[in-house]
Amino acid sequence: MNALSHHDITVLLFSLAILLATARLLGEAAQKLRQPAIIGEILAGILLGPTVLGAIAPDAHAAIFPHSGPVAIGMHSLTTVAIVLFLMVAGMEVDLSTVWKQGRAAIIVAVVCMVLPFAIGFVPGWFAPDALGAKPGSDPLVFGLFLATAMAITALPVIARILLDLNLFRTDVGTTIIAAAILNDLFGWIIFALVLALMGGAGTGHGVGQTAALTLTFAILMLTVGRALVNRVLPWVQAHTGWPGGVLAFALTLTLLCAAYTEFIGVHGIFGSFLFGVALGDSPHLRRRTRTTIDHFVSFIFAPLFFASIGLRVDFLQHLDIPLVLVILLLATVGKVGGGFLAARWAGFATNEARAIGFGMNARGAMEIILGLLALDAGIIGERLFVALVIMALITSLASAVFLQRAFPRARAVRFVDFVNPKSFVPDLGANGRLDALARLARLAAEAAGINPDAAVNAVCRREDIVSSAIGRGVAIPHARLPGLKQPSLAVGISAEGIDFDPPDGIPVSVVILILTPVDAAAVHLAVLADIARSFRTDRVSRAAAERARNLTEFRAVLNVEGSRPPEP
Repeated sequence: MNALSHHDITVLLFSLAILLATARLLGEAAQKLRQPAIIGEILAGILLGPTVLGAIAPDAHAAIFPHSGPVAIGMHSLTTVAIVLFLMVAGMEVDLSTVWKQGRAAIIVAVVCMVLPFAIGFVPGWFAPDALGAKPGSDPLVFGLFLATAMAITALPVIARILLDLNLFRTDVGTTIIAAAILNDLFGWIIFALVLALMGGAGTGHGVGQTAALTLTFAILMLTVGRALVNRVLPWVQAHTGWPGGVLAFALTLTLLCAAYTEFIGVHGIFGSFLFGVALGDSPHLRRRTRTTIDHFVSFIFAPLFFASIGLRVDFLQHLDIPLVLVILLLATVGKVGGGFLAARWAGFATNEARAIGFGMNARGAMEIILGLLALDAGIIGERLFVALVIMALITSLASAVFLQRAFPRARAVRFVDFVNPKSFVPDLGANGRLDALARLARLAAEAAGINPDAAVNAVCRREDIVSSAIGRGVAIPHARLPGLKQPSLAVGISAEGIDFDPPDGIPVSVVILILTPVDAAAVHLAVLADIARSFRTDRVSRAAAERARNLTEFRAVLNVEGSRPPEP
């Protein structure tokens, strides 16, 4: 029996830990810069792969991330499961009802943004496969169809998150982009599944015609009968099993079964998991909390491992072909941006909106990279084109986000904790009364801002005499607007015992957030108040802060963990 040795298991676990930690750290850093996490996750793989670590310390790289042997097989197996689960989550993003609600506009944009890029990719791919990075000996027709699909696909998860971040998701522009991207993804993956079928069933023994017929039959059944069955079974699962374990087990079991079936008939397993995700996500019985739980389970653990592992497979510097990158970027941009713009104008959108739709449809992100990786594994393309596709996917995603931000500017979100100095955080206010707490916090906030502490104390106390600053849920927000301030200055105090601020709900105040803002900054003042109200939607958050926050970092952690949880039913 060829089992993993003690040494193999040690190396595998260590390499997974390093890969996951680096991917999550750089993914978080990318999000802090308001960019997709996938950029940081792929960068993590490039740093740990042959491009950087392999060039600096080849022996260490070979020891931690071997290219062959049991450890490499174990890593490949895990990343295969990861991408199967990720495509299930991507399928859950596909809301077919959105397509019908948008009607004519969505169908026009979807068709043009599929047909024009498809033609732009197919013609050069068929006539000049070698120049565009085809694997030597690959079928020009298969390569042409692959490149056409690569040019036509849109990254639905990436563009959905961009639109949500910009509050454009429910606008006419946003819903048109989403509906068109849904159709693009759906038909794009079906076409690529047929491309794999043209390769002869990927070595399964099925003929081309049989594989193509099985693929189309499975797709039709999953989008019709499968959707209806999932919708019927899901309430039973929720009624007779514990939450969220029962739904998670149901979703993951059927995802793996569907993936196994499509792998068996000769197309990649991700096609089956994607279609099951569409059927699952379409059910109105799938609660938002359950959807979020599945998304977080996959997106925060499995997806980073997969995208980071991409950088372990290829030396990006060795296979970087700048002319090819530029050609691929040009083909992709002309087809999608140009097609999206023309289609949107045809559908009746204004010029600025049509341009936004074109750039929105041009985001490729994860879908493009996954498509490229499958083609690389299938022997359709070489490393040069794979590197070019990864770079194109990242650049188009960045360009889409930047253009939409400029086309529809939005005020930067205000977080009240960004105005709190670590020295202005008091972990133990005690229970000496609200005036003592106000004076202590007002002095700290004033000193941090460099203004007269006595003036701050007097202003805050005068306002507190007029009306209590307690808002309920264990929180008080004393505040004052003062001259001489350049930006808000906040101080936070915690009282485990609770302070009587005469709260409206009778709950003693355990978190006091004192706010000093400039006289002429009414908008910022209201934004800070609104963010505090959002962060403390229930008294669960203030209780957790009183129990666990002993410094500003721990206070931030409580807000991120407890404040982001939905209210308990």
